[in-house]
Amino acid sequence: MTQSTTPYDAILVLSFGGPEKPDDVIPFLENVLRGKPVPRERLLEVAEHYYHFGGISPINEQCRDLIKLLRAELDAHQISLPLYWGNRNWEPFLNDTMLQMKRDGVQRALTYVTSGFSCYSGCRQYRENIAAALQQPEMTGLHVDKLRVFYNHPDFIDVLSEQVGLALQKFPQSERNKVQIAFTAHSIPMSMARTSDYEKQLRESCRLVAESLHLPPSQWRLVYQSRSGRPEDPWLEPDILDYLQELKDRGDTSVVISPVGFLSDHMEVLYDLDDAAKHACEEHGITMHRAGTPGSHPRFIGMIRKLIQERLSGCEKECTGQFPANHDVCPVDCCPAPVRPPGRPSP
Repeated sequence: MTQSTTPYDAILVLSFGGPEKPDDVIPFLENVLRGKPVPRERLLEVAEHYYHFGGISPINEQCRDLIKLLRAELDAHQISLPLYWGNRNWEPFLNDTMLQMKRDGVQRALTYVTSGFSCYSGCRQYRENIAAALQQPEMTGLHVDKLRVFYNHPDFIDVLSEQVGLALQKFPQSERNKVQIAFTAHSIPMSMARTSDYEKQLRESCRLVAESLHLPPSQWRLVYQSRSGRPEDPWLEPDILDYLQELKDRGDTSVVISPVGFLSDHMEVLYDLDDAAKHACEEHGITMHRAGTPGSHPRFIGMIRKLIQERLSGCEKECTGQFPANHDVCPVDCCPAPVRPPGRPSP
C-alpha cells in the first residue's frame, strides 16, 4: 500500500487539545466552553483541576507519542502518507494545520479523531470544525474525510480487556470474582445522548470486554464522570462517585475502574479517577485499581493503521459483537447538536 495507489495523500490526527503551562489554562477552557451555558464558576473550578497538575494537560504529549508510533506503524506497512496534527481547542489549532496541509499541496486527507464513540461532541462537532475551516477561500480544493468510530473493533476490545485483566490481577485470585468493574465514560447531556448511539455503543464495548473476561452481568456496570454544565440539566448517570457510595452501602470492598470512554490518560482520567475517585474509595474502605487506557498500546496503534487501510484499499471492516462496523460517511442527521428547551440559552 503506497501513496501512489490511494485516493488520499495525507493523514490528519485531530484531537481535543490541552494546556501545556499554567498561563494556557484559562484561555484553553474559554475555547472549550465558548458558546456553552456553563457558569464562570464552573470554568474556574475546572481550572483548579489543571493547576493541581501544574497547569499541564498530558493530552498533547500523548498525541505526540501516538503520532510517532503511528508513523512507524504506517512505514512498516508501506503507507507513506504524511501525518499532520491539529486540535480543536489548543495549539496546534486545526485551522492552522489545515492551512499548512493546503500549502503543502494536500488535496484529500483522512482524519483520525481521538474519540471512539458517536455523539455530537465526540464526532459531529469535529466534522463541523473541519467543515468550517474548509469554508475559507484559502482551503479551496482540500477535502477531508473522517475515519469511522471503532467502539466494536476487535483490537480495541482486546486492548481494553487486557488492561482490565491486568488490573484484576492486582487482587488475590481468590477474591477476583467479588471485584466490581466500573466502566466509566464522559457524561453528556441527556439532550445529546438521545440524538446519538453514544450510550448504546458504550454498553456494547463494556459487554464485549466483560464477555472476553468471563465476567457475569452482576460484576460490572457502566457509569459516568466529568459532567459539567448547569445542575438543573439532566446528564447521563450514575456518576462514578455516586456509584462508589453505592458499593460502600452494599458492602463491596474492591473495584476496578476502567475508563472505557477515554483513549488516553488525560486530565479527566487523572483528576476524576486517579484523584477524586481514589480518595472516595479510601474514605469508603474500598480497594481500587484503575485499568489503563489504550494510549500507545501497539495493538491500538495497529488498529488505527487498519482503519486507514480500510479506506485506502476498501478491505473488509473488522468488528465484533452484535452490531455491524460503523459507517464511513456519517448521515446528514447523524449526532445532531442537542436542542435546548425554549427559554434557555443555546450551547
